[in-house]
Amino acid sequence: MGKYETVIGLEVHVELATETKIFCSCPTEFGRDPNTHVCPVCLGFPGSLPVLNALAVEFAVKAALALNCEIPPFAKFDRKNYFYPDLPKAYQISQYDLPLAVNGCLEIEVDGAKKSIGITRVHMEEDAGKLIHSDDGAYSLTDYNRTGVPLIEIVSEPDMRSPQEAKAYLEKLKSILQYTGVSDVKMEEGSLRCDANISIMPAGSNKFGTRSEIKNMNSFKAVQRGLEYEVERQTQVLNSGGKLVQETRGWDENKGVTYSMRSKEEAHDYRYFPDPDLVPVIVERTWVEEIRSTLPEMPDARRTRYMSKWGLPEYDAGVLTASRAMADFFEAVAAEYHDAKAVSNWVMGEISKHLNAEGLGINETKLTPSHLVQLLKLQDNGTISGKIAKTVFEDMFATGRMPSEIVEEKGLVQISDADAIASIVDMVIAENPQSVQDYKNGKEKAISFLVGQVMKLSKGKANPELVNRLFKEKLK
Repeated sequence: MGKYETVIGLEVHVELATETKIFCSCPTEFGRDPNTHVCPVCLGFPGSLPVLNALAVEFAVKAALALNCEIPPFAKFDRKNYFYPDLPKAYQISQYDLPLAVNGCLEIEVDGAKKSIGITRVHMEEDAGKLIHSDDGAYSLTDYNRTGVPLIEIVSEPDMRSPQEAKAYLEKLKSILQYTGVSDVKMEEGSLRCDANISIMPAGSNKFGTRSEIKNMNSFKAVQRGLEYEVERQTQVLNSGGKLVQETRGWDENKGVTYSMRSKEEAHDYRYFPDPDLVPVIVERTWVEEIRSTLPEMPDARRTRYMSKWGLPEYDAGVLTASRAMADFFEAVAAEYHDAKAVSNWVMGEISKHLNAEGLGINETKLTPSHLVQLLKLQDNGTISGKIAKTVFEDMFATGRMPSEIVEEKGLVQISDADAIASIVDMVIAENPQSVQDYKNGKEKAISFLVGQVMKLSKGKANPELVNRLFKEKLK
């Protein structure tokens, strides 16, 4: 055990996938021209009044239930008073002492060890706008399109003890929210944003140290790196006899360091009070149960089912179920093809490789379950080899054409004629006497080289099983 123990709690802001904002009818669509999705309500004009979006409340309840939270029967909205240039009212409508949901949890796994992370609360609030700074720092512009987009803030207990646990928590949280459909959780579009509170304390102590809050982390990797840097910084301060101060720090992705932004505010600094323009939210029990009945099968349950139904390894099942779209794709293929492990290998291999290279989700491509089913069956019946299947897949992924069409057009049908292959085998034997002798001397790997030469000469179209058999017969 080291000298200090790390204590981490996360505050995650999630944009809800409603078509309109939380208190007005302006659209929430991302990427529109600046300041085109605004109105007197979300711009805070005098005399304008907010009207609560019922679907936003439903989505918030659904997310909270998926996170095993309790839903109190009464919640209210409060004004959180502070001035930022991107907050036109100079206060934010949020929830303080009576939030929508409390006392939740989710389970993470790091290095084979499972751990439950408590969730203190899930509350609703409106988003602020966005500042666009000039490159030379001479001015800043404000886009208010995001102002008033409905958010839930998910506040964890300080239960995480390493940056790795924090990253695992975020990945699990994103997966659960994606399954519920309440948000697209795209960090690159700001739909999921994370602030991290971190402190260190002497190992074995039960008294937390002075914490810092880290902002501006735009990826899971950035969260882990920011926390790792902050652990090192705080450790150096204490080891050198210094004193830590409670503050908000920013994360500089390029430099890989945190930097001081301002002293950390406490709740009393915001002067919370109930919003007089919004009535309290009475959450009916029957409505909560109706929402609960719409929850899909969650990632953990789905992973367990994949292991029991198809005998998949735990690792495969975990990868496949991390994304709902990926899991849906896998199940659709497995329903039409007999070998679930082969499907899993393709999804985790070639498909994931291409998705990562393009930065896409599987539901954002031209690929359908029918494409993969047909490709696997073409390989099974000997029409194409495994090597050719990967070539066909690249074309299929890029164009959306069916594999049978690609195979026919490009003349990729596998050669299974023994006489045709035998002539190529004879040629390879004649041209590679050393490899032939190595094989006869007991070096089994030498035949792999010889087979590779045949596949090269046949442009990958020779049936590899037949090639292997012919070599063994001729070199016996």
